[in-house]
Amino acid sequence: MDSAKASKPKPDPKQQAAQRKQRLKAIQAVLRFTVPVALGSALVGAIFWVTAGSTLALAGGGGLFAIALSYRYPRAALWFFLFYMPFAGTVTYWIAGGNALFQLAKDAFYVPALLALVLAPKDADSFKIQPRSIVPGLWMMAVLCGLSLLLVSLPNQFSGAARGQPLFQGLLGFKVFMGYVPLIFCTQSLLRRKGDFLFLMRSHTVLAIICCFLCLMQLLMLQTGRCAGTDHLSGDALFVTNLDAKCLVGGALLYSPSQGVIRLPSTFVAPWQWGWFIIGNAYITFATAFSDPVLWGRVLGFVGMGFVTMAAIISGQRVALALVPVSFGILLVLTGQVTNLKRFLPIGTASVVAGAIAWAIFPALIQERIDSFFGRWKASPADDMISAQVEFVWKAVKDLPLGKGLGSATNSCRIFGPVWLIETWFPKVLFEVGIVGLIVFLGFVTLLSVTTFKVYRSLQDPSLRSYAACLWVFVLFISYQTYYYPLDVDPVAVYYWLFIGAIFRLPTLEHQSLVEAVGTIAATPPRTAPPMRVRGDPVTPDPIPPDRVSAPPVAPAPASPGRVVRIREPDRREPDGSP
Repeated sequence: MDSAKASKPKPDPKQQAAQRKQRLKAIQAVLRFTVPVALGSALVGAIFWVTAGSTLALAGGGGLFAIALSYRYPRAALWFFLFYMPFAGTVTYWIAGGNALFQLAKDAFYVPALLALVLAPKDADSFKIQPRSIVPGLWMMAVLCGLSLLLVSLPNQFSGAARGQPLFQGLLGFKVFMGYVPLIFCTQSLLRRKGDFLFLMRSHTVLAIICCFLCLMQLLMLQTGRCAGTDHLSGDALFVTNLDAKCLVGGALLYSPSQGVIRLPSTFVAPWQWGWFIIGNAYITFATAFSDPVLWGRVLGFVGMGFVTMAAIISGQRVALALVPVSFGILLVLTGQVTNLKRFLPIGTASVVAGAIAWAIFPALIQERIDSFFGRWKASPADDMISAQVEFVWKAVKDLPLGKGLGSATNSCRIFGPVWLIETWFPKVLFEVGIVGLIVFLGFVTLLSVTTFKVYRSLQDPSLRSYAACLWVFVLFISYQTYYYPLDVDPVAVYYWLFIGAIFRLPTLEHQSLVEAVGTIAATPPRTAPPMRVRGDPVTPDPIPPDRVSAPPVAPAPASPGRVVRIREPDRREPDGSP
């Protein structure tokens, strides 16, 4: 240890002074930009406060401030966008009073950041369309959406027969359908090194734990009567989510235990969005639990898996209750972790113990959720619903190769006119963009699935390869599942494209990590080993450092006459102890 301390170079005072000066300049640059923007945003907010009220004042002033900062600092804006997204529903209904503008607030961080990255000078971490193998699929999707707008939405706008605003529906539908695809390429700026990727996975595991804990608190407040729920209502209101019943966080919920129905939204706008957040985080927490290179990260992932499982049970989301354990099982098999006994056995044993404890504490609740799932499946099987919607959609668009137009079956586009309610994904795509669009979309997601698989198999770093395997399974599952439409809304609409980009980025991060490791080894001074000695060689004493040279020994006094002095011969043993 002393030698390591001695070999560590002392910091150069001039270099330290230069670094302090650089940090000071960076802080001054931030202040020079932020202070005027803050003052201007406050002025705009004050004007809106006087003319339109507090909600629009917050939207106008805060929106302007967010847009300006996001364009100036796109990388920080993307991080904030990811962290804000799970709490957007809570902000919308608990701070903004349900104002529709706040449902688009997260895009005030994403869109300016995307624009800044696209317009930025090209360098190693700028916005680039890579890998090039997916470019044909991107072009085909872009051409498809353009044809839908020009040949379907635009004629309907001026035909006079359509209700609402079909062109504006199409534009918003295009944003919903393709708006987050550029996240694939934003990862080049977001993930600059391996530590950034690990932070992405760990931070989202922490977000999952926080949101699941808030869901638990939501349930406890409903059970204890601090929130009224919907059990005191009558008629159909007992079985419908109600925004007035919101509790602690999030938006509309349904809590009628007397009727055996519970639908909790946690921090999201609606319960079904929360259900897909749980499903998506089953993959994130599993990846962290089995792939993180450090122990505390794996423990964090395991805790996240426990919270995700708990939320799937107590929130009343049947799709989450079914798909979370199935997802864990698929991940164990497809990623090969079932054969990694060193990690599988401890986590599997702990999961069984945790499940047994949960069953002992909440037996009635768990049994009720299981019975509700099977009862709902028997009453309305998912395969029957999917086949019925496929039949209905095919009759409606069999003579329309480009469908009814983008946004015509997208829930968020109803602000521009009536939309059709189609609750399964591929029939919805078929309805909006026709059989041609469905074929193009399936080809695009197949191209992405194959390309990400090849990238994941090319990795050599065990941690990154395991992470990539988990994310690839998530991409594969979302690409071909058709139950509901998670790719239309957050969080899955964000996670899907983000994780595709993260997989594409991993080979670069692996190479950078290897280069840094080689550079660290090359910069470390070599340690000199003592020379090897062979039996029979004369023993040469090690040189004494100059700072440890002691005073010369004092010669012994001569022996007195008549006294015999015996001189002991030096020990001629070799270093290994042999004579």
